[in-house]
Amino acid sequence: MWKCPKCSREFTNRNQEHYCEQAKTIDEYISFQPMEVQPLLNKVRDTLRAALPDAEERISWRMPTYWKKKNIIHFAAFKNHIGIYPGDKAMEHFSDRLKEYKTSKGAWQIPYSKPLPLDLITEMARWCYETANN
Repeated sequence: MWKCPKCSREFTNRNQEHYCEQAKTIDEYISFQPMEVQPLLNKVRDTLRAALPDAEERISWRMPTYWKKKNIIHFAAFKNHIGIYPGDKAMEHFSDRLKEYKTSKGAWQIPYSKPLPLDLITEMARWCYETANN
């Protein structure tokens, strides 16, 4: 058994990834991530800020979230990818443009090995905002 030195939880695997430190802000969330991932997360954040200037930044579901009367879009860092969570309607609407990515009902994965599709993230965020607030 391995015991996390920060939260004292015990795990079968040594250095098991878990969320013992919960970020209260997006700045904090990004600072908790590996150094090599932080610039990518900041690019996604800057893209979403520009696309959604009226939205509030917050942490929801332990992820950076953009909110205006309801959640618009989330993003999160994982071991091998950045996850974008626009919801199932957006995934359906943009499905033809997401074929080269791993997707699920309400999310898509951008591997760290691929360039960030910032124009697509912008378009999707604006679509989610318009759909959520109409």
